Amino acid sequence: MAKVVKFGGSSLADANQFKKVAEIIRADKDRRYVIPSAPGKRFGADVKVTDMLYACYDAVLAGKNALAEFRPIANRFNEIISDLGLTISLDDEYDRIIENFKKKSGSDYAASRGEYLNGLILANFIGYDFVDAAKAIHFRPDGTFDADLTDASLSMILGGYKRAVLPGFYGAKPCGTIKTFSRGGSDFTGSIVAKAIKASLYENWTDVSGFLVADPRIVENPEGIETITYRELRELSYMGAGVLHEDAIFPVREAKIPINIKNTNQPQAHGTMIVPVAEVSGKEPVRVITGIAGKKNFSVIHIEKDEMNNEIGFLRRILTLFETEGVSFEHIPTGIDTMSIVVNSSVLETHPNLPELISKVARPGQLEIEHKLALIAIVGRGMKERRGTATRVFAALSHARINIRIIDQGSSELNIIVGVNEDDFEKAIKAIYNALVLGEV
Repeated sequence: MAKVVKFGGSSLADANQFKKVAEIIRADKDRRYVIPSAPGKRFGADVKVTDMLYACYDAVLAGKNALAEFRPIANRFNEIISDLGLTISLDDEYDRIIENFKKKSGSDYAASRGEYLNGLILANFIGYDFVDAAKAIHFRPDGTFDADLTDASLSMILGGYKRAVLPGFYGAKPCGTIKTFSRGGSDFTGSIVAKAIKASLYENWTDVSGFLVADPRIVENPEGIETITYRELRELSYMGAGVLHEDAIFPVREAKIPINIKNTNQPQAHGTMIVPVAEVSGKEPVRVITGIAGKKNFSVIHIEKDEMNNEIGFLRRILTLFETEGVSFEHIPTGIDTMSIVVNSSVLETHPNLPELISKVARPGQLEIEHKLALIAIVGRGMKERRGTATRVFAALSHARINIRIIDQGSSELNIIVGVNEDDFEKAIKAIYNALVLGEV
């Protein structure tokens, strides 16, 4: 049995946090493979080390003194080493990084050094072997992630270590050039490591005790989510629930490995367990919904044409246009003679001629565009078991005097998407939460 444990930047921001992490790892002998992030913020006005590295690299490219620019970063790591009472020196590593910055090694290389250096310190502190992610995580020459090669490589390399620290966030191309995942990519590293070693559990340690039913910046003291399925999480992550990098779901879902989101500062808390399939107990779910999440900045292209339903190829022509223009859409609610295409508002900024192109290929009777739309997803496997969920959502919004501009529900009954004016976004989420979680109207 082996567990993969990933610790976020806030969990490794300073020596005190390192000590908490070490206690967590030592408390369970199955926590054998550790994925660290770069040091995060120690306090509100602090700067993450990754951001310091980006800024340092840009300064070096601009001709500033590399040694002077890198010194605050070195001081940050040296402070952790000193406060932990370690005797290691990273001076040679600092010199190598500075020289590579001067050689224009790339912003990906620069950003990755936070995880790399933190990994070296953590491995030394807990007595684990260190494995450089550049030797085990592979990208193709075009920069795309090579999942198959990485899976085989990680399985072979980590199979030779009983316990190891492997930094998150980066890997390398065949030529040795460092390539990073998107921000938050250490979550993904942990996921692919878990898949490769066939872990029993992937623990993702952060500064919150799992997922909440709604955004605490909008709803005061929302309830926590104890168990959520991969499908539910995918829906909520897509709509902005940001505890876990959304791509981290896929490798472990394929391998049916559960994820436990845990709080480094409250290790005894249950957190949120993310599972392939929720257990069926035969009882009605305690709560109808699992979570509520949403985002602003959407626009809707309304298309109307008589007898649209009888026109063969109508939808295909529009979708082919979107593909040709390299444009993605969010939702397409349809009627007999109407179609609404929901897109991120930035699409119409980068492709201002899109409505004109749609008119050419579809020849609609009418085409209108509405802006400043917010989308809200109400997600939950419990909606299948209980009638009237949509009615309660719509009633709650009606009582709150909020106009619904878009409704979209998939056949799986896993989620309901509603579109409202951006000005009503926060008010709408509160109304839905009060109705479906607190039982208020």
